[in-house]
Amino acid sequence: MRMRGDRLRALAGAALAVGVAVACGGPAGGGGTAAPTATGVTSSTPAATPRFDEEIELSDGRRVGMAYVAGRGLVERHRDADSTAWSAPNVVYATATDRCQSLTLKEFDGTVAVIADWGVYCYDGEPPTESIAAVGTTDLARWDTNLTRSFDGWTKVTAEGGGDSRRLLFTRGSTESLTRLGWTRSGGFAEVEEIPR
Repeated sequence: MRMRGDRLRALAGAALAVGVAVACGGPAGGGGTAAPTATGVTSSTPAATPRFDEEIELSDGRRVGMAYVAGRGLVERHRDADSTAWSAPNVVYATATDRCQSLTLKEFDGTVAVIADWGVYCYDGEPPTESIAAVGTTDLARWDTNLTRSFDGWTKVTAEGGGDSRRLLFTRGSTESLTRLGWTRSGGFAEVEEIPR
């Protein structure tokens, strides 16, 4: 009887150990390499497609994806039209603050504009404490960013003009005023403007 009880306990322990390994996401076959994704989650397949909070296809076929990554900030990856390989993760804005709900990516003839916000309890509806306007051009290896603190966040981005003289406008309106931030390829970000209505 004692031998049978010991054997049952051993089998139960082995079954529990297998259950823990599966629940923790260990590879079924054991071993292997894991490829990081944009969100820091690993996958057992090296060519795993990253998960993004927002992703767009540009007019030339390239793709750009961005994710809020806890403890890191805003992370960007992109890929060429004729490739399935994504670029290495690029931190566009570093912060450990909690993410907000929305993330906006918009293209203007190859130029990518981004609106992203962070703040304590912001995901649950509290106003952001960090608002980023970002612009990526050409090969998207470099991003211009503008941080506005303790601000309700940009609501939209539009373009004026075309070519090298194009100006992007990040805006937020209220009943009293229009808050506006301009960006140009030659001058980068300007100062934030408050325009009374």
